[in-house]
Amino acid sequence: MGRTKALTGEKLEKELARLEGMLVYERQYGWASYLCGVDEAGRGPLAGPVAAGAVILPKDCRILYLNDSKKLSEKRREELYLEIQEKAISWAVGLADPGQIDEMNILQATYEAMRKAVSGLSVKPDVLLNDAVLIPGLEMKQVKIIHGDGVSLSIAAASVMAKVTRDHMMAEYDQLYPEYGFGKHKGYGTAAHIQALKTYGPCPIHRKSFIGKFVKENIEDE
Repeated sequence: MGRTKALTGEKLEKELARLEGMLVYERQYGWASYLCGVDEAGRGPLAGPVAAGAVILPKDCRILYLNDSKKLSEKRREELYLEIQEKAISWAVGLADPGQIDEMNILQATYEAMRKAVSGLSVKPDVLLNDAVLIPGLEMKQVKIIHGDGVSLSIAAASVMAKVTRDHMMAEYDQLYPEYGFGKHKGYGTAAHIQALKTYGPCPIHRKSFIGKFVKENIEDE
């Protein structure tokens, strides 16, 4: 409740109007019995899994501040992560690990994570609203929405669930491999991460297909 009381008056009206504007696609596709937003997090990092979120929200659901996860602070994402869990009809996160990414390439691994997320829902969705992709191998109707995490409330919710789940995993990996700083950069190719990679070489969660230009030695057998 504290989150809903944080805004009042004109500010609250403005935020509710913004949220209404993010329901265009939900209304266009009739709020099908189960309409699901799908988005990914972690396509670009040098280490760690790629994660995909799938979220089915109730028709009357309004979650203040919900937006593209990249536009939110870490604190706000964590708050929304909990609120989405409370309010969603169903949600799930699917993962593809670094080995899968190296084996099948990042795009196919992302599709696999998305399929896992959708299959992990407690109810079967009728329509998927996807951020910028159509997912092979799924039978339900799919709608590809460019920059969907910024214009669809359902996709924004999926982006938050994917991002926070992955960030939590990278914080755990930081405990296992503290020399790389995963807790800070989450596996992305920051200067500090690249320097650590050059100093210590790759660890088991590095994507071999992503780090060749930073690691001189043969990493095929690592």
